Amino acid sequence: MKTVKSILLILMPVWLLLLPASSYGRHAAIIIDADNGSVLHEENATHSWFPASLTKLMTLYMTFDALQAGQIHLYDTLTTSNHASRQPNSKLGLRQGESLTVQEAILALITRSANDASVVLAEHIGGTEESFAVKMTTKAHNLGMYDTHFMNATGLPHQWQVTTSRDMAILAWKTQRNFPNYYPYFAAHSFNFKGRELRGINKFTASYPGAEGMKTGFTCGSGYNLISAASQNGKHLIGVILGGMTSAERYQLMISMMNNGFANKFPPYPAKNITTMVSNSAGTPPYQLGCGNIAPTAIGSNDNSNKKAHINQSRHTSNRKNFKKTKVSSKSKVVSHKKVIIKSKKTASKIKPKSSKTRYHR
Repeated sequence: MKTVKSILLILMPVWLLLLPASSYGRHAAIIIDADNGSVLHEENATHSWFPASLTKLMTLYMTFDALQAGQIHLYDTLTTSNHASRQPNSKLGLRQGESLTVQEAILALITRSANDASVVLAEHIGGTEESFAVKMTTKAHNLGMYDTHFMNATGLPHQWQVTTSRDMAILAWKTQRNFPNYYPYFAAHSFNFKGRELRGINKFTASYPGAEGMKTGFTCGSGYNLISAASQNGKHLIGVILGGMTSAERYQLMISMMNNGFANKFPPYPAKNITTMVSNSAGTPPYQLGCGNIAPTAIGSNDNSNKKAHINQSRHTSNRKNFKKTKVSSKSKVVSHKKVIIKSKKTASKIKPKSSKTRYHR
């Protein structure tokens, strides 16, 4: 008996060390009131997770920021590089040298989660995808997303690319509030590209009453992720689900969370605002599904040459003392979806089951 106790005493510190990475539930979630940032409900909202294609919401934020600053324009012509053309699914299938406009790239990210279009935007704004990713992380930390780090513009697997549901809710909230002229793009269910109608893959946006859109995400490491925004009877909500075990589950979790939020059915919750939530329990992201391989470390042919820059930038920006929290007005901007003319459908197309070749389809 004494021997057993001795072994347990020896193993206890090791178990406690591993606890932060294993004590969370099977998914992470948060829902906020988009009018004022109040947290209505959260589960493991500050635990680290792989973002998958939710990353593209930051790529879009950077694009809207550049548009608003006049650095780029909606009808600028973008040219596809060899690196962009070699991105895996989901993608438009752009060939090296093929062109598209900024607006087409935006809609390709929102409706089809196109990796090639995402890299085209990143290279146009940042010069290279790697330098764009550094800028993404800097912007994220300036927005208060202290537990987020980006290594690419697409969300393709990378062990250093992490976030939390809290951070993603902040990003969705700031996107909605800071870019009222571009926010209506998220409501798109389809768009026409070179004579083809490409239908959206986000079933929540297509079918939930009052849905305003946002972004889906999937890799084997992250599981099935979803950011959604919706409005009903003058109430505006933003929800985030990370780690659904199936595509259907993420939608079910989001619908349930939204329904409870609009019906005021969540149990009394301690007064908490998303801007003041403590975010110091990030831990280790889970590898959610038993498919694929552990997230690779490469984001391009010259990844090794950029590791030092990413590490130094991360060390600098992850220190909260280097940032001042931005005060946000409690007034929400209501945006008409009629400002942007985009072809929409009442229902989204059925999504085919993912094969091993389309493991990163969002």
